[in-house]
Amino acid sequence: MNSEYVENCDVSAIFFDLDNTLIQTRKGDSRACTESIKKCILIINMAKSDTEKFAALFMVTKLVKGKDCNSQARKALFEAIGFKFLKKLLTSNNVVDDCPPSVYKSLALSILTTFCNEPELATHPEMLANIPVFLDIVQTSDNDDYDDNLIIISEAYTCLQCIAEEEAGQKALIEVGAITKMSEIYSHQSFQTDEALNILVKLVSRYGPAAWGNDAKPFHALVNKIALDFATDQSERKFELATILSALLYSCNKFIIVPGAADETWPQSIYRALYDILTSKIGKNQRDPALKLAANIIELLGVEWTFLDEENPKKFFLLLLQLCAIEVRMQLEDRSFKQAYANAELVTSCFIVLEISINYMATDQLDLEQKEKQSVYTSFKGAFNAIVSILTKVSNDKNRDKLPDSEKVFVCAMVRVLVAWIAQETTAMREQIYSLMPFMFTLANDSFHAYRARKLAEKTKTEGESIDSDISLMGQIDLLRLMLPALCHLVVEDKARDIVFNLKQEDILYEAMNFHWSIVHYKKPPIPKSERGKARTQPEPELDPKVLDDMRDSRAAMVSLCNIFMNLTVLAPKAVENSMLFNTLLKFVFNNLPELKNIPENLVLHGHLAVLGLLLLKQQSNKVKKNDFSICRYIQSTIRFLWDAYNVDESNDPNALVVSLQYKEHWNEIADLWFLGMQTMSGVITIVPWISEFAIESGWAEGIAEMLAKVKVGTLPPNVKSAFEDFLCRLVDSNESVKPVLKKGGALKMLETLHQQYGLPKDIASESAATFLRTFRAQPDDEAYALDEWPAHLWRNSLPKNYRHIAKKVSEEWLKLRFQYLALTPEVIHLLETLREDYLLGLITNGPSRAQWQKIDRLKLRDYFDCVLVSGDLPWEKPDQNIFLEACKLLNVEARTCIMVGDKLETDIKGGKEAELGGTVWIPLQQDEMESDLPDFTINKVTELPEVLPASPRLKRFVHVASEC
Repeated sequence: MNSEYVENCDVSAIFFDLDNTLIQTRKGDSRACTESIKKCILIINMAKSDTEKFAALFMVTKLVKGKDCNSQARKALFEAIGFKFLKKLLTSNNVVDDCPPSVYKSLALSILTTFCNEPELATHPEMLANIPVFLDIVQTSDNDDYDDNLIIISEAYTCLQCIAEEEAGQKALIEVGAITKMSEIYSHQSFQTDEALNILVKLVSRYGPAAWGNDAKPFHALVNKIALDFATDQSERKFELATILSALLYSCNKFIIVPGAADETWPQSIYRALYDILTSKIGKNQRDPALKLAANIIELLGVEWTFLDEENPKKFFLLLLQLCAIEVRMQLEDRSFKQAYANAELVTSCFIVLEISINYMATDQLDLEQKEKQSVYTSFKGAFNAIVSILTKVSNDKNRDKLPDSEKVFVCAMVRVLVAWIAQETTAMREQIYSLMPFMFTLANDSFHAYRARKLAEKTKTEGESIDSDISLMGQIDLLRLMLPALCHLVVEDKARDIVFNLKQEDILYEAMNFHWSIVHYKKPPIPKSERGKARTQPEPELDPKVLDDMRDSRAAMVSLCNIFMNLTVLAPKAVENSMLFNTLLKFVFNNLPELKNIPENLVLHGHLAVLGLLLLKQQSNKVKKNDFSICRYIQSTIRFLWDAYNVDESNDPNALVVSLQYKEHWNEIADLWFLGMQTMSGVITIVPWISEFAIESGWAEGIAEMLAKVKVGTLPPNVKSAFEDFLCRLVDSNESVKPVLKKGGALKMLETLHQQYGLPKDIASESAATFLRTFRAQPDDEAYALDEWPAHLWRNSLPKNYRHIAKKVSEEWLKLRFQYLALTPEVIHLLETLREDYLLGLITNGPSRAQWQKIDRLKLRDYFDCVLVSGDLPWEKPDQNIFLEACKLLNVEARTCIMVGDKLETDIKGGKEAELGGTVWIPLQQDEMESDLPDFTINKVTELPEVLPASPRLKRFVHVASEC
């Protein structure tokens, strides 16, 4: 701006009153102003028109830049001019003839940029009120008069940048939609887009997801453009864009962004760019921002994002794991904590990649070859050794409690990734882990209490009130919550369990149970009195995605807590029996379990709380009162969980028992829990007999009897059958009144035969039947006796002396029931007949020759198999590979063209593997199988076998069906 503009603007007169040198502005301002500034303020105040005031502004720009113009002087000048006048210059289109249109606007912005460097003026209410004016200006860069706007736009950006430096300014920018406008500017490649991007990053870094609002379009448009630039730029700016992308991804609202991310280009663009960077020879300045960006996008989109390369999907994932593990070792090995903390942001990013990868690999969705598994394990072990080493140094430091919050957060990050590893790897570095446990619990407890306080403050804050997220960095994450899966494993070990009890950690775990329950048991806000009783015209509003996510996480946390408490209860019964804390926990279960009913999302948690209650009830039975209403509701809810797991009605076969549809989705999580629940319920009704009344009055006992009566012999899995029958036997022992109910349902079978037909007292009948089964399973045959005489001999030894005369008749009844149970069902017969059309079939069974051939003949199994081998006739038995190879030899087939189907991992599957058969198929009937020698396929029942066989077999193959012979 030069002096000719003054002449062109028709300035009629400027008068100076030199005598009035003390201008009344604000008290104290006059002493801080020089004489020239006082005169300028006087001229502005005495201007009789906008034209006179406009002319005086040229003095202001010069004075403000002078070294004598301090903060108070600038403020005095700013208030003398008044933002109303400056706004008029910014927005007015009425200009004097021959005056360029941008003159007024340019002068006003020049004035404002000189004042904006003063924080108090940058956040002046008048300045903030006119942010929309600045935003409108910076959005005009694409207009036809682009060249004329260069200076104006630059000065507008300067104002916005100064405003964005201050917290009040950031808040004002968010409120007027600056995020959306800055996103549009960068997306459209407008003038000075980097300035827009810098302001945007500053805002989202401060406010996080709240800055973006609920519209995903601006975010996707912006990140698509930046990611494309990131992928195509080959200059050093590429790595600046990596840092910017990290900030944007970290700040976004994942509930809004992730659902539509697959339809956008930015995930692929970032993948391509990071792949190129991390597979090239790069230095630290290039690698660090790339690893940080990779961590942020994996945290947002999950590990699946690393598999975008269709030809070799695992390559980038494994590379990233290796790089992060190496980086952790480089930054932590042989270093002090302070040295490690110097690169905390980078190391924490590597922790994120390691933790999420560990959790993903635990789901068994990733098919790694043995060499790849070994490489990953070696990398992990090196990284975690380094982490344990640093944590040990910190835990041994006498000043560890005086660490600043930011350093504690870094320590928590190390603990977080370590416990993710412990939750999956249960043997490595155990002694070091034991030593660290007290320190880790201290950190976790502090973190939990700070996090809980923050969540409570959020819940109780009034509308419009903000929570200062910087009050406690430790409150940003609940480390105790993250430790729970690892703690489930640790408390099984004696030493770790002793540490837990010595530290009274169970008290904090109970606090955590209550806290997570308050989130899971979400209560809707009360209906205003004015709306009560009115008919609802609008559908029930959906819960906020963040609330739903918190509920899911707290549900999982409570399941882990239940597992921890169950392990403590089973493995330290004496400590639990005498503990007031565990008694309080039992009351918690009594009071809260019924609240979970009829909510599908809570089924897994319902089962865990129900079984935890049973285990606690067994240990604390002497403290339970019959007239306690809460226990009545609890028992009813527990019976419901156990009762609803199996039914006949939902089966395609009206005579087959199946897992209920509502349980099927979660059956992997609750199958073992159901069996433990049935077993514990059987024990509880023995100790607390009056609980059996609920099983009778609810109709459960009769329901079990009727269900078992409907089920076809041979279709009921043995472990399920045993669970029901054991429960019914215990029920009979506990309550006489159940007898007619079970008799009506025909459920007592052999036990009832002994009791009713032969007059044995029920307790003697139960003990005799148990003794016989135990001895028969140990020795099913004896050559010194005829086949039918041996069971009779065992019955004679199992029955009381005064009942031994009925041993032969009882043995005949037992054999009849036994072969009914073992008989092939029509479905299995049809399967075998169908398979023989394309396959050779063989049967291999372990056991004494005579006993096994008796079953084979009684069940007419030779009609369905091309060869039958009994181990009693041979020098080998399963899992010896020779018995399998002998079958192959008899059928004249090669082992590699055969598959084996069996229900025992330790004999059938292991033997098939050792014989190097072409495949193994497991039908798991027991719950306590080994975890080694995993089969190639697992099916639920033998009739599912065709699903894993080739559709059009080119070779005849050998199928081994192992039965419970």
